[in-house]
Amino acid sequence: MDSGAIPSRDAFLAEEYRRAAKASDEQNFEEAWLHLERAHVVAQDRLGPHCASHLRMLKVAWRTRDWREVHGQIFRLSLAPIGNITGRLPTGNSGRSNVSAFARMEIEPEIRRVLGQSPCGDDLTPKNTDA
Repeated sequence: MDSGAIPSRDAFLAEEYRRAAKASDEQNFEEAWLHLERAHVVAQDRLGPHCASHLRMLKVAWRTRDWREVHGQIFRLSLAPIGNITGRLPTGNSGRSNVSAFARMEIEPEIRRVLGQSPCGDDLTPKNTDA
């Protein structure tokens, strides 16, 4: 997402998933994970997209035979509905098993804009900007 326009969440997710798939096809798994993590941050406050992001992560983990990540994604898939229903989600969490499933993380300015937040982090609540 290089232009100055702020994409909708769905457009952002589609682009990040496209980039992740391309990187994975090229066996550039580090880049694939980067795009999946970015997508997870945007998707996590909506149950369907949140679970879909973890399913995509699970597929990459399985493809790379990263069994720790496979187990971590299965764990996160089981937690996602509870987190979404209760509203207790760790804002900004990358969704990977190399960080606690409960840890809040800093959100990069581009993603904050997609979420309808101030790029400098002076607001704390995401706005639903689905278009």
